[in-house]
Amino acid sequence: MLYIIGLGLADELDVSVKGLEVIRRAERVYLEAYTAVLLVDQQQLERYYGRPVIIADRETVESHSDDILADAHEKDVAFLVVGDPFSATTHTDLALRCRQHDPPIPTRTLPNASILTAVGATGLSLYTFGQTVSMVFFTDNWRPSSFYDRVAENAGLGLHTLVLLDIKVKEPDLKAMARGKIVYEAPRFMTVAQCASQMLDVEEERKQGICGQDRLAVGVARLGSENQAIVAGTLEELAEADLGKPLHSLVLCGRKMHEMEWEYVREFAMDQDKFDRIWRADYAGKG
Repeated sequence: MLYIIGLGLADELDVSVKGLEVIRRAERVYLEAYTAVLLVDQQQLERYYGRPVIIADRETVESHSDDILADAHEKDVAFLVVGDPFSATTHTDLALRCRQHDPPIPTRTLPNASILTAVGATGLSLYTFGQTVSMVFFTDNWRPSSFYDRVAENAGLGLHTLVLLDIKVKEPDLKAMARGKIVYEAPRFMTVAQCASQMLDVEEERKQGICGQDRLAVGVARLGSENQAIVAGTLEELAEADLGKPLHSLVLCGRKMHEMEWEYVREFAMDQDKFDRIWRADYAGKG
């Protein structure tokens, strides 16, 4: 059987008891290491699990899944996922391959916390979140802005938008590839400040007010860990915020922000007076 096991968001201790039991008896243990990362390294996981862990990068999962699934119809294989197993479509694809395998490979999923639920720590109600969007690193020649349309749809309904920020792990250096060399770039993790800045840049092009300077937002970092950080303010303020080490995410607040949400979130505000003033003028009673 293939066990797809959620590890939670922070460290080796977040795995469930059921998950840990499977990991310790499985024939092989893989760690998917490109859609998200834990806040501890591979060696720390191996010490706690008492087992070697095989790192599965994007190429392994997407192009060499047969290696992961080898003998899984006869033996237990553990596939570890940061957060919750089905928060990323990659893992749905792997489960589908198990169904299509000859013979079919039985699967079992062990869920855990993900950013999609942990973001409730901001005080914003999960019931009033709309579509989740992703923000990628802009380059000189590539500045995709399709996220703006999804945010606009959420904003039209007064809903909050969770923005997941880009990470680059084991990304090939394209210039080196052009010279016939395989070289990987150093890992990069987008910050709340970078995300807010890119949203403001796109607003300059679209000019619909969806991601304007005075839109309220909440930045989070390392949710679920002992040193998690939550900062609230305008997009303009968050574009200057420093939340420290990865991983970061951002929530753009919807107009339906209830008074109870405001009362909770304002404690994280960089400038409480400004936050309160904007909320009363543009959000209170607008839902």
